[in-house]
Amino acid sequence: MNGVLYLGGRLAKALLMVVAVLVLSFVLIHLAPGDPALLLAGEAGVDDVQFIEQLRQTMGLDKPLVEQLLIYLGHIAQLDLGYSYRNQSSVWSLIAERLPATLALMGSAFVVSSVLGVSLGVLAARARQKRHWLDGVISHGALLLYAMPPFWLAMLLILLFSVSLGWLPAFGMESVGQDFSLLDRLRHLLLPCVSLSVLFLALYIHLTRAAVLDALGQEYVRTAHAKGLHPWRILYVHVLRNALLPVVTFAGLQLGQLASGALLVEVVYSWPGIGRLMYDALAQRDYGVLMGGFLVISILVVGFNVLTDVICRFLDPRIGAGGQG
Repeated sequence: MNGVLYLGGRLAKALLMVVAVLVLSFVLIHLAPGDPALLLAGEAGVDDVQFIEQLRQTMGLDKPLVEQLLIYLGHIAQLDLGYSYRNQSSVWSLIAERLPATLALMGSAFVVSSVLGVSLGVLAARARQKRHWLDGVISHGALLLYAMPPFWLAMLLILLFSVSLGWLPAFGMESVGQDFSLLDRLRHLLLPCVSLSVLFLALYIHLTRAAVLDALGQEYVRTAHAKGLHPWRILYVHVLRNALLPVVTFAGLQLGQLASGALLVEVVYSWPGIGRLMYDALAQRDYGVLMGGFLVISILVVGFNVLTDVICRFLDPRIGAGGQG
């Protein structure tokens, strides 16, 4: 029963958070300089005031800001994200077309950074316990990766592997004029995935190393050694279970940061995801697409955090005891 109350409380808070993000985003976007109707009319070569005013009425921009917000929230409650007059398409269809590419980039970066980072963190902790030089190599290597700005690393990777060596494609998700090929998609995905995951890889290494070293010094580990348990059994059954809690918490935060970090990577590599769609929509003042992108990203971020809380409660039932969030 406590678990149900805890989950219900987390979902209610998550819904309020998504609504708050939508309201704030809506207000900031509409207060920013630029008139979508004026931009559309200018691109069409029309400077007629009456035509521009008609466009504003069609797009609902002639109403007060508060009324526009209430109308928009009413549409969202009916699962209607609006219409993109620039793309002549519904926002739902535009996002549905781009979402798989963003999820593929986020998912691959998450798997690479978490699996490789946790493995190297455990290896570094074991090496530290034995005073082995490998701990210094892994720790200093992680610090070097953490110091690299993602956009700078992306440029270097493009110059090295695409321009100089010609091994990997620099832009897009697939080769133009070719039929679907999984290998071709993976080749296009490799550089964006590395650029997005490097920062989080370094954080996973440091966090896992610190958590495992702390767990290795606990009394229950010494007791397990005294009972004659195999060192690998102690590591995976006793140490990792207790060291995973901060790692899982960071994983939830990372997934949220990946959703926002993918924006920069998608722009650099021309990856056809939601980040690239929002970048173009921002330049074009396409309010409907921007708000749809903010909605999807906020749901991803908040949803991942709720999932993290549930997993942490499973690992440590003391969390949220009594239905407290």
